[in-house]
Amino acid sequence: MRIRFFGTLSLLGLIAFSLNCRGVTMEELRSERGLTPLQFAHYFANFEFKFHPEVQPHNQFLRTRSGDCDDYATVAADALARHGWTPRMIAIRMKGATHVVCYIQELRGYLDYNMRKEQNPLVPCDPEITAIATSVAKSFGRNWVATYEFTYDEHQDMKRLVNRIIPNTGQKMEAQVLTAEQTRSGAAKK
Repeated sequence: MRIRFFGTLSLLGLIAFSLNCRGVTMEELRSERGLTPLQFAHYFANFEFKFHPEVQPHNQFLRTRSGDCDDYATVAADALARHGWTPRMIAIRMKGATHVVCYIQELRGYLDYNMRKEQNPLVPCDPEITAIATSVAKSFGRNWVATYEFTYDEHQDMKRLVNRIIPNTGQKMEAQVLTAEQTRSGAAKK
């Protein structure tokens, strides 16, 4: 009985491994019964980071098993929306970098391509766009400059703003407070 159990377990592991190695198509993601954000994320654990200036067609990203954060977020939003989830694509601009994540309303957290190899790739976060931007920027060890929510139409290869671009006005206030502190201590005399 033990041998049969471990044999079955090994066979299931081999099937899961081979599915992950061969990749997945957009059609398979869209039609996979009961796909959750965590199941979705685990398909990408072995994908390679490769920057592209534009969003790749979904199946190209999936076939080559390489891409960047906006490729991942747009595929996540497309596939998970078809399974009843409420995804939001959020872009965060930081000095020297821009990053895109896919926030999942029902789970109060976001999928981040940089977290795809983690056991739990969902980053818990409040739903306010500034909270998401702060969390993402913190993971980069930076402050965010601006953030916005967008949608993406793969057939037209077009991003559309959902709301206005939100600047980080708090960043300037922090700098002013720091300057005032430095001035009081004599550290920043002009």
